Amino acid sequence: MRFVDLSMPLDDVVPVDPPFLRPKIEYKDHIGGLKDMYNMYGILPEQLPDGQGLAAETVTITTHAGTHVDAPWHYHPTMNHGEKAWTIDEVPLDWFFRPGVKLDLRHLPSGTLVMPEDIDAALEAIDYTLKPFDIVLMNTVAADAYGRDDYVDTGIGFGRAATLHLTNQGVRVVGTDAWGWDLPIPVNRANFEATGDPSIVWEGHKAGADVAYCQIEKLQHLDSLPSHGFTVACFPAKVRGASAGWTRAVAIFED
Repeated sequence: MRFVDLSMPLDDVVPVDPPFLRPKIEYKDHIGGLKDMYNMYGILPEQLPDGQGLAAETVTITTHAGTHVDAPWHYHPTMNHGEKAWTIDEVPLDWFFRPGVKLDLRHLPSGTLVMPEDIDAALEAIDYTLKPFDIVLMNTVAADAYGRDDYVDTGIGFGRAATLHLTNQGVRVVGTDAWGWDLPIPVNRANFEATGDPSIVWEGHKAGADVAYCQIEKLQHLDSLPSHGFTVACFPAKVRGASAGWTRAVAIFED
């Protein structure tokens, strides 16, 4: 089998989150780890091979840092019209190992609100009909912004109509290479300020109150995938009661 890593590194260097959400990573090398070795085992540096301890990292992080899976609890306290929303440790694992479908939407300019007809056109272009539980991955203009300061503010958005268009066909996991599933925050905020309509804020996320689904955000390397014919493995970290979990998302191809 062949594997393609769809995840971005979890780091505190590349600006893939607003400043207040970026992880902080403290790296401790093998010399720095000598004190820990002594505290645990009472062993001295000269008693260790080459006088080296163990390397380790201390991370201060949100569950929405790096490539991660959002749970229904992130969107709203209820799902499926009234049922308590699942946290990430409650979502069925079989959702996260399913056939993958990639839709190439890079022709849509940053700031575009994707409509159901855009999704249908992308599916028609690859001659594919969605099946229940397909994992649908969106390749967008945000991919080229990775590593730039404007990455967070670059991308297209999947609002209520587009999200329900997918979930009503049985799709339960979607993904994007952008910072978020909805429109970039500056665009969404400007639209809200211009219209005064609160329903357009986070409208894709909030569609999870109607039909439960999960979304993977901040994917990478979608341009290296075919439109279909691969499996996606994207099991989220099991964080008790959490609204999201980090994932090492992978596309798997049978040889």
